[in-house]
Amino acid sequence: MDVSAPSFSDLRKRLGSSLFTRVAGPAGPDNRARIHGTPGPRWFGPERPIRTVHSDASMFIGGLRALLLQSLHPLAMAAVAAHSGYRGDPWGRLQRTSTFLAVTTFGTADDAQRAVDRVRAVHNRVQGTTAAGETYQASDPHLLAWVHIAEVDSFLHAHQLYGAKPLDAAGCDGFVADTARVAAALGVVDPPRNQAELADRLAIYRPELRATQEAREAARFILLHPPLPWIARAPYAVLAATSVSTLPLWARKPLGLPYVPGVEETCVRLAGHALTKTIRWAMTPPPLPPHTT
Repeated sequence: MDVSAPSFSDLRKRLGSSLFTRVAGPAGPDNRARIHGTPGPRWFGPERPIRTVHSDASMFIGGLRALLLQSLHPLAMAAVAAHSGYRGDPWGRLQRTSTFLAVTTFGTADDAQRAVDRVRAVHNRVQGTTAAGETYQASDPHLLAWVHIAEVDSFLHAHQLYGAKPLDAAGCDGFVADTARVAAALGVVDPPRNQAELADRLAIYRPELRATQEAREAARFILLHPPLPWIARAPYAVLAATSVSTLPLWARKPLGLPYVPGVEETCVRLAGHALTKTIRWAMTPPPLPPHTT
């Protein structure tokens, strides 16, 4: 009996399913159905820029960039190192984060608020002291604001470089304004609401940033030693190189990350576009039910 080779469609489904399971976890399909299929008002309508950005494959690049950038604040990095379990359960952390983003971006207003309440409850329990004797608490609005602006800057920067539909200036401001709604619900005081405010806020934090030993170890783990099967190492290397290339030079130097002029603007940029196009192709979601707004 002839055994047919897997079809192109089968390959796409397998790759998409593998990626989705890695990012969303075993409960991903059920969560997706609940998030998109439950009727009710949403925080953001289908026309909002946050939906455009958060549904694009460029989020893979932006997410990795955000982790590296966030690590430069010593108090935020100390909290992550001591409480997040990023080494012991990195995929679990990724899945929790991606589910939170999906619920607050696409889910009902009630589900979004419940997700925010759960995160705030966790933040209230996370506190400690750094090796240098500085105290930290995850619910500190100043630390929350740093994590937020590093994330928003990373997602937007990656989208404008690698997104399928880069935003115009008004759309970029709209994205920052959309994310401010979630940030305020999480406890950030007066989050930035446009690109100019975002840039100003990043500049204010610059004097506080430095690479601790914990930050450098986290960067090595994230970029060089992720718990992945060998078949996924080459695509991940492209993802890592692309993410690093989007960081400003002032953020790379403390972490010991290289800058290769010429190569980054050509080879890395082309490889990054190829990777995001492949992810976008593989992870095209199934048709959504009617209750999406």
